[in-house]
Amino acid sequence: MKRTRSIVRGIGSYLPKRVLTNHDLAKFVDTSHEWIVQRTGIEERHIVEDGETTSMLGIKAAQAALDDAGLKPEDIDLIICATSTPDYTFPSTATQIQTGLGITHGAAFDLQAVCTGFVYGVATADKFLASGSHKRALVIGAETFSKLLDWNDRTTCVLFGDGAGAIVLEAVEGEGTSADRGVLTSHLRSDGRYRDKLYVDGGPGSTKTTGVLKMEGKEVFRFAVGMVTDVIRDAFTATGTTAEDLAWFVPHQANRRIITASADKLGIAPEKVVITVDRHGNTSAASIPLALDVARKDGRIKDGDLVMIEAIGGGFTWGSALIRW
Repeated sequence: MKRTRSIVRGIGSYLPKRVLTNHDLAKFVDTSHEWIVQRTGIEERHIVEDGETTSMLGIKAAQAALDDAGLKPEDIDLIICATSTPDYTFPSTATQIQTGLGITHGAAFDLQAVCTGFVYGVATADKFLASGSHKRALVIGAETFSKLLDWNDRTTCVLFGDGAGAIVLEAVEGEGTSADRGVLTSHLRSDGRYRDKLYVDGGPGSTKTTGVLKMEGKEVFRFAVGMVTDVIRDAFTATGTTAEDLAWFVPHQANRRIITASADKLGIAPEKVVITVDRHGNTSAASIPLALDVARKDGRIKDGDLVMIEAIGGGFTWGSALIRW
């Protein structure tokens, strides 16, 4: 049975110019390059300058995705920005990206699922496009997590970076099989009982402050490896595919040990795993589109490839989407 699919028309990303290496961090935090690499796999990350906002990063990533797709801003009628670091409490960062691109029609809104935000955004955009209500969507993951960090806390400040990535999705009729191009299936989960494992200790409705990031690293690691594989297995079941069918596994870039342990548990070959955490750090909702853009631009991801994206974020939230490029 034929069905509407959301195919990837273009992809783009943007990283702030400032690079902060582990050696730079060691100058003002009690840490070392070796300590960080051993525990996380991170060697450097990009950090915004004063005055550089999340929407600024998102605009540049979105424009790059439009250019890659050969489309103009007016061709877009839906913008979803996944972010935990909005420019303002309101209006949404998505509307600021919308106006920055010169778009005055369609819908634009933010989506907050922390590090799983981009996966949630892809799933949400797919539902809009499949319904026929919209034709082309920009799904953006953009973050300036450096503004939420306690730079005296070496257990968290070494982990995160800033950046943005975006894809253009377009509604196209498919045959309704797993051989179709586009988003084949998505699976989303959440469990708010784990709030205190990874959260920001502030907000306008509680403390009237922004707050800083707090994390119980061992608990997050245990959950990420032990429980989130369900959404990946659900994707395989829904499409009749297996780990062997994957061309690429592009997980949230939080920690190299989490990535490799999860892939091993799922039987995904190491050579199929895209890893950029060493260069980007954890960029939350931006990490998957940043990694996708790297792998697409360097020739790894090719048309027709079966690509699995997966993430876990504070809350906890977690999810997967299986996409044929």
